[in-house]
Amino acid sequence: MRSGKGRWALVIVFVLAAFVMSVFFSCAALAPYLGSGAQIIASLGQTFGLIDNKTADAIVKSGVAFGTAFEEITPEQEYYIGRGVAANVLTRYRLQPTTSAMTVYINKIVNALIINSPRPEIFNGYHAAILDSDEINAFATPGGHIFITRGLIDCATSEDMLAAVIAHEVAHIQLQHGLKAIKNSRFTQALLITGTSAAGAAGNTSVAELANTFGDSVSEIVTTLVTNGYSQAQELDADSVAMSLMSLAGYEPSSMIDMLQVLERNQGGRPGGFNNTHPTPAQRISNAQNTVGNYDVPDTSSYRQARYAAVR
Repeated sequence: MRSGKGRWALVIVFVLAAFVMSVFFSCAALAPYLGSGAQIIASLGQTFGLIDNKTADAIVKSGVAFGTAFEEITPEQEYYIGRGVAANVLTRYRLQPTTSAMTVYINKIVNALIINSPRPEIFNGYHAAILDSDEINAFATPGGHIFITRGLIDCATSEDMLAAVIAHEVAHIQLQHGLKAIKNSRFTQALLITGTSAAGAAGNTSVAELANTFGDSVSEIVTTLVTNGYSQAQELDADSVAMSLMSLAGYEPSSMIDMLQVLERNQGGRPGGFNNTHPTPAQRISNAQNTVGNYDVPDTSSYRQARYAAVR
């Protein structure tokens, strides 16, 4: 049976959780003060003899965790988070020389897409690189890092089809899908710390032992971005935004469908890659067909075919 102090621990910690939720939805700017607020609550509880040191520690840990979960990620932090994820990608793949003709070429496509986009400037700009792999895949990290495998580039037969691939990754960055994955992970971690802290204060298990059980959840961010991919809804949203970006830059949005049809033919015999990180090409084609009619872009793709052929 729980002691009186244990019951107070549960009450105070979960009241704190409810409080920070209301703070978040009413004024996220107050999130940085949740840690100090939790310390005040803990001190008052100890002063009036309502809680012991263990319970006070649980309250402070919960407040700090929620404060971190609700903090806004700055553009500079976004960039350095992305650098960390990019470094992780490069432990799994070999990078083609950044001076190669194709690497220079895809960065020019990136520039054409972003200069006409709603978010042309980010902390350290957009940078694309080629991964020397037969796998058909592409990644976008927070902060502007774009990786495309050689296998995926080989699937394209025109600049516009390649632009569709790049625009999809730019869309992930501009929609901040990576940051949303990070924020979701932070919030999950905060809830886990709150629950384990309360349980530890009410029982005999130390808070540290319980919290350590969930310590690996932070590493799931990289898994979400690189291994499992984004949610199906986010992938389909990225396709839709990509077609808009293509239209703004003068590329033919229907080339997205052309590229997806090629992927549908090529992916079946290749395990991994897009098969693991994206919805099926058939689902994406259906989604793209619903919106491609919204764009009326003059077909100028033939003018780009010569420069595309020159780098193949």
